[in-house]
Amino acid sequence: MIQIENSGTRRLEPIWPEVDQLVYDHGVKARTNHLYSVVKDVVTPMEWPIFAPLIDAINQLKAMRNATILAHNYMTPEIFNCVGDITGDSLKLAQVAAEAKEDVIVQAGVHFMAETAKILSPNKTVLIPDMDAGCSLASSITGADVQTIKAAYPDCPIVTYVNTSAEVKAYSDICCTSSNAVQVVEAIAEQWNTDTVIVIPDQYLAKNVAAQTDIKILTWKGECEVHEQFTPEDIEDLRDAHPDAVIITHPECPPEVMAAADFAGSTSAMAQYVRDKAPEKAILITECSMSDNVAVENPGVEFIKPCNLCPHMKRISLTNIYEALRDVKYEISVDPVIADKARASLQAMLNLPKVDNPFHFDTGKNLASAPYVAI
Repeated sequence: MIQIENSGTRRLEPIWPEVDQLVYDHGVKARTNHLYSVVKDVVTPMEWPIFAPLIDAINQLKAMRNATILAHNYMTPEIFNCVGDITGDSLKLAQVAAEAKEDVIVQAGVHFMAETAKILSPNKTVLIPDMDAGCSLASSITGADVQTIKAAYPDCPIVTYVNTSAEVKAYSDICCTSSNAVQVVEAIAEQWNTDTVIVIPDQYLAKNVAAQTDIKILTWKGECEVHEQFTPEDIEDLRDAHPDAVIITHPECPPEVMAAADFAGSTSAMAQYVRDKAPEKAILITECSMSDNVAVENPGVEFIKPCNLCPHMKRISLTNIYEALRDVKYEISVDPVIADKARASLQAMLNLPKVDNPFHFDTGKNLASAPYVAI
């Protein structure tokens, strides 16, 4: 940080340099050594002198701006562990956003997450380091699509995955995450006194939920570009190569992949399973950085990484987090009318009783085809 004297007020004000002017000096090293000890198994000694000046500057800027960084489980380990204040899955980040005390929220994640934070904290400044950090699943459906579905199925409640735009949430009845999707489906079915619920837009999450409940599920043909790539053949190959490994999947994977795994659940459930069971070797069937972040917390577990990268999550970097905080840029705004309606859907989810542990999907069940909503 460079300081200059302001001639009008005769006080020192910080001027934050460009990224290429940040240096790894003795001061930065002293202030960040404790953080490197956390990530040393997943960040190389060659990388750390590049990361450390940015980490140091970001953590100083957070204090100056009264800011908090919400870091999703798919962030790279130097972001997740070294600058993230609140870390976790979409449900946890949504809960924290609703209760945030800081003036500024920086979403280290994708655009729909930042929108969710703004909807739940409308009086906060919410920043996203890259406006183009989107989501293939969120882009698979629009608010107009939801209105069409609602008109075709007026007696069926619409459960919308949080991986959607504010507009999609606004036309839905309640939101869900992969941690609580089964709970939400069963609760809304009881409230509406119905045996049929629409779950959008992830066809695989919907099918996997349908395998866990007696509620009939209608869904939309959307999918996550990371999880849809995994196949049962991948699981078979991994078992052949690593017969002693525990295979852990995410419910955005196809049902056939879920059925072939040893455990399935949200990113929080996956991390908790590794903590609780401490397997000698684990394979996480999800986004690459998840394994690195779980590995930091579980140094005794060997992780096999069948990597699928999310190109949208990887748009977020230490560099653009620093620039977002330095310049207070890329602020998220949501139309107030849309925000009010979307907030009602999110709040309906948050109002449900909190469970002690995220839902564990039964991998012994396989529902290969749930009916699609036809529009």
